[in-house]
Amino acid sequence: LAGITMGPKNGKKDVRILLVGDPGVGKTSLIYTLVSEEFSEEVPSKAEEITIPPDVTPEKVTTQIVDFSAQEQEHNSLIQEIHKANVICVVYAVDDDDTIDKITTFWLPLIREQLGEEHNKPIVLVGNKIDLVEYSSLELILPIMNQFPEVETCVECSAKSLKNISELFYYAQKAVLHPTSPLYSSEDRDLTDKCKRALSRIFRLCDIDNDGILNDAELNRFQKRCFNSPLQPQALDDVKNIVKRSIPDGVFDEGLTLSGFLFLHTLFIQRGRHETTWTVLRKFGYNDHVELGEEYLSPKLEVPYGCSTELTLLGYRFLTNLFERFDSNKDGALSYTDLQSMFNVCPSIPVWFQKEVISNTVNVNQKGYITLNGFLALWTLMTAVDVKRAMEYLAYLGYVVPPEENQLTAIFVTRDKRIDLQQRQTNRKVFICHVIGPKGAGKSSFIKGLLERTLDDQRAHNFHENTLTPNYAVNTTQIYGQDKYLIMREVDILSLSDKLTEPELMCDVVCLMYDTTDPHSFEYIARIYLKHFMDCKLPVLMVSAKCDEPCVPQQYVYQPDNFCSKYKLPKPISFTINENKVTQEVYVKLTTMAAYPNLRRLVHALMMRPSSSWVTNHLSSLQNVLMNDSRTLLKTGIGLATIAIVGIFIVKLMRLQSTNR
Repeated sequence: LAGITMGPKNGKKDVRILLVGDPGVGKTSLIYTLVSEEFSEEVPSKAEEITIPPDVTPEKVTTQIVDFSAQEQEHNSLIQEIHKANVICVVYAVDDDDTIDKITTFWLPLIREQLGEEHNKPIVLVGNKIDLVEYSSLELILPIMNQFPEVETCVECSAKSLKNISELFYYAQKAVLHPTSPLYSSEDRDLTDKCKRALSRIFRLCDIDNDGILNDAELNRFQKRCFNSPLQPQALDDVKNIVKRSIPDGVFDEGLTLSGFLFLHTLFIQRGRHETTWTVLRKFGYNDHVELGEEYLSPKLEVPYGCSTELTLLGYRFLTNLFERFDSNKDGALSYTDLQSMFNVCPSIPVWFQKEVISNTVNVNQKGYITLNGFLALWTLMTAVDVKRAMEYLAYLGYVVPPEENQLTAIFVTRDKRIDLQQRQTNRKVFICHVIGPKGAGKSSFIKGLLERTLDDQRAHNFHENTLTPNYAVNTTQIYGQDKYLIMREVDILSLSDKLTEPELMCDVVCLMYDTTDPHSFEYIARIYLKHFMDCKLPVLMVSAKCDEPCVPQQYVYQPDNFCSKYKLPKPISFTINENKVTQEVYVKLTTMAAYPNLRRLVHALMMRPSSSWVTNHLSSLQNVLMNDSRTLLKTGIGLATIAIVGIFIVKLMRLQSTNR
């Protein structure tokens, strides 16, 4: 046990200690003796409030000591001080049984009356004048401690002989900074259930190889994380030997089991070293109630309007390591048993990782198990659309990157999309596409196509319908040699008068889908475009579905091609999903439009202007490159800068032609 190093204290900046008790028990003398380090026969009836700076206290916190005197103060003042104090010292005289009786007949009931029966403000019982007797009062005090769980400890001292004076105030500080009652039940002589659950979670987080024991390397990693220094080999052996001698299943294969880990912390607390257990708990995010606090689960993250949230490289690295750690058979996929093991340290499996959500949203293998690509994609989706939940579960899963020690280093807030539009470039890697159209238009199959699922795949897997979250799909696409994530969300239009909600409009590119076999289908998306997207800067692509079936004319004032020409939109793209093939070109186009929304407007604008046949032919070639195969640019070595130069050149040429006319 001597090898375990005490760690940093908790975050409290000051401790307010209130001394109460019957007149004449020596409250004021205790305070004066602490300050002057000598005993005075004559002291005033009440000491003024004193403040002790942090550099002279063992716990390195500012300490205020408050004396209460019934002779000088009103009862209301006592009530106010009870509420203001962090810890209350009830002082009694060991040579006066009446003052001991008053602990249970007056003082502790009064404190409960003010703070509630279940209050958690620590109480320290202080037996003064121990120099006057040759016996201990602890025999009378122990039943009181068992009856009142808020009593942290009892200290016997003497103001006259200076015995245990500094210890008294140290234990009072300690009762605030490292309280016993949340960790240990004196009545049961065992750790509380909350403490056991917290320490069990910490054990599982530190058991990197998931074998149910902490080996020497894992123990040293744990020690460094909590106490900033490794355990010496001899100290490590000593700790394991103590556990071995005490419980038979505490050590296995030279490693510490969960039973041994819990026993070790029980021993710390029983030996008065509960600050060690508190240090461990606080390093893993637990607050004074042995709960993961809101500030740990959800640190403040500002996401201004127009910005989005993505995972950083550190976040992806942590998640990749997590995936590999729980891939029990190393087949590159996590079974549902693997996922249950992973989320065993969390209150529950997040909704995003429920079976029906996984199977409908990301890549899975032939058994329906999530692959690494799908795992990272699902976290990308959660970070983009539910960042608070993503941060919570990163915390539950033990994400820590020193020195920040919170999950904000895993999250990147992008700049405002309007700035991207102005500067015509973006560093974003995740784009959201809303697929909007009437029910039955083929949106679900289209979204599943992003996962390269043919109709045969969808039939073979018999995927359960996802009723837990909106219908999403997410996968990587490659544009200009760079991998980007495309998130697609299905949005149904149920009637011609439907209006889209604000969340349904928050995206980077819009895909309006209609059914070519339904003569009324196009009218739905045409009305949606005119109502919501005609005057905004969001890129829009219309997709005609079910083109492998007989098409019918659309009963609308404009046919789709004419509508797109009138409103300067790209021509509708035909999409068909069949039994054994899914073309990925449309998804690359949507990602490209989201990443470079200005590029297509330029090409379309130039195409609409009158020009010579040479210009028209070359613009058509350029449009074909953009509209039919975005990857051609990479293959032929043409970059975006080249396109910009070509665009400028063509504009100049057109102006020259206009002048010549």
